[in-house]
Amino acid sequence: MALMVMKDTISNKLREAFTPESLQVVDESHLHEGHAGHRPSGETHFRVYIVSQAFKGKSRVDRHRMINSALAAELSGSVHALAIHAQAPGEG
Repeated sequence: MALMVMKDTISNKLREAFTPESLQVVDESHLHEGHAGHRPSGETHFRVYIVSQAFKGKSRVDRHRMINSALAAELSGSVHALAIHAQAPGEG
């Protein structure tokens, strides 16, 4: 069985937790070469764009907390940075 890359792990966990209308996970590790937390193998810095009904009525801070909670294992492990763009349907 092939190893799952971190981008797929993040995508799968967010889909399971939030049933998003749209989701894009971008590995930006290559942009952080030489910065803190970067590893030659990559998979350390990610940007998430997610639209989900779960965020309706929630503040930006609450949305970030929800996502950070869903990805707690990854954020305490190999993921060094996560930029989050979370919206409810119809926002933006």
